[in-house]
Amino acid sequence: MNKLTINGSQFMLENRPIQIISGAIHYFRVVPEYWADRLMKLKACGFNTVETYIPWNFHEPYEGEFVFEGMADLEKFIQIAGELGLYVIVRPSPFICAEWEFGGLPAWLLADPRMHLRCYHLPYLEKVDAYYDELIPRLIPLLSTNGGPIICMQVENEYGSYGNDQVYLQYLKDGLIKRGVDVLLFTSDGPDDFMLQGGMVPGVWASANFGSQPTEAFRKLTEYQPDQPLMCMEYWNGWFDHWGEEHHTRPADDVANVLDEMMTVGASVNFYMFHGGTNFGFYNGANFQDKYAPTITSYDYDVLVSECGDITEKFHAVRKVIAKYVDLGPLELPEPIAKRNFGIVHMTEQVKLLSSLDSLSSPIQSTCPEPMERLGQNNGFILYSTRLTGPRPESRLNLQEVRDRAMIFVDGTYKGTIERWNPDQEVAFSVPPEGVTVSILVENMGRVNYGPHIKDPKGITEGVRFGQQFLYHWTIHSLPLDDFSNLSFEPSVQTLPNEPSFYRGEFMVDELADTFLNMKGWTKGVAYINGFNLGRYWEIGPQETLYIPGPLLRKGKNELIIFELHGCSAPEVMLQDYHVLNNRVDI
Repeated sequence: MNKLTINGSQFMLENRPIQIISGAIHYFRVVPEYWADRLMKLKACGFNTVETYIPWNFHEPYEGEFVFEGMADLEKFIQIAGELGLYVIVRPSPFICAEWEFGGLPAWLLADPRMHLRCYHLPYLEKVDAYYDELIPRLIPLLSTNGGPIICMQVENEYGSYGNDQVYLQYLKDGLIKRGVDVLLFTSDGPDDFMLQGGMVPGVWASANFGSQPTEAFRKLTEYQPDQPLMCMEYWNGWFDHWGEEHHTRPADDVANVLDEMMTVGASVNFYMFHGGTNFGFYNGANFQDKYAPTITSYDYDVLVSECGDITEKFHAVRKVIAKYVDLGPLELPEPIAKRNFGIVHMTEQVKLLSSLDSLSSPIQSTCPEPMERLGQNNGFILYSTRLTGPRPESRLNLQEVRDRAMIFVDGTYKGTIERWNPDQEVAFSVPPEGVTVSILVENMGRVNYGPHIKDPKGITEGVRFGQQFLYHWTIHSLPLDDFSNLSFEPSVQTLPNEPSFYRGEFMVDELADTFLNMKGWTKGVAYINGFNLGRYWEIGPQETLYIPGPLLRKGKNELIIFELHGCSAPEVMLQDYHVLNNRVDI
């Protein structure tokens, strides 16, 4: 039986010792056509294992509707890894963090305001069980004990950073076992007392997550788990970025030195990340410490293989360290993926959002401005409109509480923006005798993916007041922006500043290649290539371009649609052959 076991402080596989050298690649952040390329680069660097999370919301976006095709074809990704001779670590915890929308939890859980997350709460566990009944049987044939490449599986993810419900953790462990999981189970937590106390499970091997000071981290882990193999399950060799902040980097020699320190003592390691990929669509997460901070579209992470698959200096520095412990032979890499500059794309057609609402969704009448989840909406935008009688003197419009960013319109005229993270912003106006229509366009910029604030419903979560008076009876349009087939684009539409609009353009492609959409001159919005949501852009950076993998293009005519909230300097964009992440800062 090909099973990973523990013999004292040593991992054993196929009756021989093994030091796991793993790297994280998230299949859900990479187009399937490039899975083999990224995995071959992992193996070429000297790694013997690939690790991936499994995001629940990617596979069950709506309750009872499961998706395991295309970018969600988890089984195919694992099979490719196995065919390349790689072992696989999977982390199917209901919660994954990962700077991913809601930490991988599905938004529809929040339709029930009484729902408790990540604890022994039966309504929550019933949803987990239904998902696991669909997911786990797909993984069983891929376990190493059944001839597949999966050697171990995670029970929950960094749970000690969140809670201490041991009954819940035992329930998850038992659920995996009763569904036929017989490979090594593990937990992973930061090397702090409260994290290990809250996250460890009796009888389950524990690993630690950190980015530096491995001697200290392993010493703390050994206090709680003596005479067991040491492993850093998340070696943070890079970092993620928030909008409006710098692009984080870490020197390659520093990363290599910390790895060397771990390998010298025989510890196993999983690089988080080896290749980061992209938060396509609306799947970026957010953090909330002192304030809400959404993550950018790029998940480059400054790691060994860049967002578009390029080998970095860090790759060579790490491979040099691994070669001290493993006979790697000559470096053999797959053929480089072509990049092309396709030039300027003229966005020749437009249509305004506020004049297209009924083409995008059916209006809902509601006494109160309900959040997205209670209306069956996961992501995107939502528009609330109501009639306000007059006359009234100038007063402040109070949103309780907006999540996450709201543009305010009075009779279609833009009055200002209210952002969740900026409490000093306010919008005030007076009302004439005939009254006005107030419209509030709210953008869900990503649910919190870590910490105590993960219960993060979107839209307007409490109510709206003009002055001290609550406003009732709203018309609501859910705007997931996943279907533009009913939009009526027209040439040369005149738009005002801060008038949300869709722009459409076409360009020709003779040979498929990767390219990068340069959004310089545009303000904030979302871009789509041939109907595929590339993700968000925002002029505040650090990201200036959106990555377009070649497989998303077509030979011949291609369609680009941009939803712009505030306006652009000119209705054109550039498709160039390089990525731009500005304002670098070392971590």
